[in-house]
Amino acid sequence: MNKVLLLKFGELFLKGRNRHDFINLLKSNILTKLKDYKCKLEETQGRLILHDYDVKYESEIIEKIQTVFGLIAVGSAIEFETSLENIEKFALKEDLSGVKTFKVETKRADKKFPMTSMDLDKFIGEKILLNYPNLKVDLYSPDITIYIEVRTNNKTYIYKNLNSCAGGLPLGSGGKALLLLSGGIDSPVAGYLMAKRGLRIEAIHFHSYPYTSVQAKEKVLELAKILTNYVGEIRLHIISFTEIQEQIHRNCDSEYMITIMRRFMMRIAEKICEKNELGAIVTGESLGQVASQTMQSMSVTNSVVSIPVFRPVIAFDKEEIMNVAKKIGTFETSILPYEDCCTVFLPKNPVIKPSIKRAEMMEQNLDIEALVKMALNNEEVIDIK
Repeated sequence: MNKVLLLKFGELFLKGRNRHDFINLLKSNILTKLKDYKCKLEETQGRLILHDYDVKYESEIIEKIQTVFGLIAVGSAIEFETSLENIEKFALKEDLSGVKTFKVETKRADKKFPMTSMDLDKFIGEKILLNYPNLKVDLYSPDITIYIEVRTNNKTYIYKNLNSCAGGLPLGSGGKALLLLSGGIDSPVAGYLMAKRGLRIEAIHFHSYPYTSVQAKEKVLELAKILTNYVGEIRLHIISFTEIQEQIHRNCDSEYMITIMRRFMMRIAEKICEKNELGAIVTGESLGQVASQTMQSMSVTNSVVSIPVFRPVIAFDKEEIMNVAKKIGTFETSILPYEDCCTVFLPKNPVIKPSIKRAEMMEQNLDIEALVKMALNNEEVIDIK
C-alpha cells in the first residue's frame, strides 16, 4: 500500500490526437509548480498519480496543485495491487466514525476485473454497513463518499475527499498574450481567466507620475505577484504615460480624452506584442460598466490595432468579477486607495458613443508616432516570479 495523490483533468478528454501534447504540458506545469518538493508523477489512463512525496508536506502540495490550470480535482488516496480482497480490506480501513450517511462510488477502468462498478458498490457498501450498523446509505447527498478506482495498471485507488482545482486548459497551450493591468479589480481577473484558457500572460501597466503615486505602481507589482500563483512568472512592461496624457489634455476635447487615451494604450500594447511575439491583447473591460466600455467605445479603441483583443469579463457584472477577485486573492489589493492613470484628467462627461472619424480628427493635433516611440523608449521591464 502506498499513499499517493490522484490528479484528475477535465476537458483534456475532449482532445483528439494531440491529447498527449496537452497532458505532457500539464505534467510539466505540475512539476514546475512542485519544484521545491521531492516527488514523482506518472500517468495512467486518464489520471495522473503523484507519489514518492513526503507526506508531512501533503497539504502544501495539494494547495499548490489546486492552482494548476488543466486539473479539476486532486484527492489523497491509497494505492494497492488490485484484488477483491485488497479492495475490501482497505475500504474497511476508512474511518467513518461520526458519519451518518455514505455511499460507495466505483470507477472500473479495468474491464478485466470480474465485478461491475455497480456490483462492487453494493458489495463494499454491505461490508461497511456490517462494520457501522448505524450508518445509512444516501446516494444523493451523503456525508462521505468512498471512491474506488480500479485502473488498468493493476492498481486500485481508494479515497474519501476530493479538492477542486483551477480547471481549464494547461498554461501555455493557448499561446501568449499581453494583459493591460491597471490597479483595479477587473484586469487581474481578466488575466486569470485567460490563463485558465491556456494563455501565458505578460502584462503592461501605464503610470502617470507625478499624477499617480509610487504606491499606485507598487500596488500593481503586488497584483502581478499574486497572479503568479496561477500564471507563473510574469514579465511586466511599465510605461510612463504622463506626457501622452498631458498632450491629450491640451489638444483634444475633454469628452474624448478617455477614448483617445485608450487608443494610445492599444497602440503601445500592440507594439510590445509585436516585439515580444505575443498574439493578443487582454483587457478587463465589462460591457456598459463605465463610459469607455460601451460597444461604440470598444469599437473605436479596437480600430487602431490589428491583433485580437480578448475581453473575458465582457459579460460579467461587478459582483461576479469581485467574487473571482476574492477567490484568487487580488481583491484586497485592488481596492487599496491608490489611483491609476485612467483616473487622471478624468472628464466630467466622457463620450458614451464616440466615433472613429471624430477621434481621428482630434488625433491630428497630436504627433502619434513620436509619442508612442517616446513611451516605448522609456519602458521599464520587471520580471515577477
